[in-house]
Amino acid sequence: MAEPDLRLTDLPLSPSPSRWLAGVLDNFDEFLKDHASCEKKASGMALNVASHYPDQPQLLDAMVDLAVEELNHYREVIRLLMARGVTPGPDTKDPYVHALNGTIRRGSGNFLLDRLLVGAVVERRGAERFGLIASGVEDPELARFYRAITASEERHWELFVELAFAHCDCDLVMPRLEELVEIEADVMEGLPLRAALH
Repeated sequence: MAEPDLRLTDLPLSPSPSRWLAGVLDNFDEFLKDHASCEKKASGMALNVASHYPDQPQLLDAMVDLAVEELNHYREVIRLLMARGVTPGPDTKDPYVHALNGTIRRGSGNFLLDRLLVGAVVERRGAERFGLIASGVEDPELARFYRAITASEERHWELFVELAFAHCDCDLVMPRLEELVEIEADVMEGLPLRAALH
């Protein structure tokens, strides 16, 4: 894969409000139900990308691996819920992801680039928030679990950017990613806080 632009590490990330973490820790069972749903949806998204690009072996292979990893995370969160005696809830529309998906441009020149980069910013926010949980929970087993999930999310968002460099016009990747980072911050800050990943 092409190496991502060195400016990748300099991209600003608007921090999540401290009230977000407090709300999650106060209602952790609800958060876990949402987390399970997010992992299942992430697996489905990766499979959806794979199904749209069967003629791109590198992209196909990466998305299949990602789908399996996200599904494994789903299984792990389901096991956490079951151990706590909590029944997983139904999937609901995620207003954060819905808003970001609305920025994906149509047309062969833009669609793949935007889809990959929206995936990157969603995973990047997930990495930040899972890291906050890893630092905030008192249970050492949960802290260990969320540190591992944080590391996975960091790999995932970097993977999406690497795939964008490998499959799209390299000159367009960083400018569009910078735009989406700004959009993502506005979306995050405009949504009500809840015991959910986004």
